[in-house]
Amino acid sequence: MNLRSIINKTIILSFFGAAGYLLARSFYYGSFLGIVLAIVAIIAWTYFLYQLNQMTAKQDADTVEESPS
Repeated sequence: MNLRSIINKTIILSFFGAAGYLLARSFYYGSFLGIVLAIVAIIAWTYFLYQLNQMTAKQDADTVEESPS
């Protein structure tokens, strides 16, 4: 595993950790708006990572098809 991969995984994990912390604090204080916003943030980040993974896989597949054999 290279340094870039470690940094990327650390950023992803720290974001989910922060969003989870905010979700827990929203439950603690009973803030409905905070709960909704934390859940929306987690869903949006997950969807972004899914789309990024799909685009990367498609780009890798296109690169493999275009390379001469």
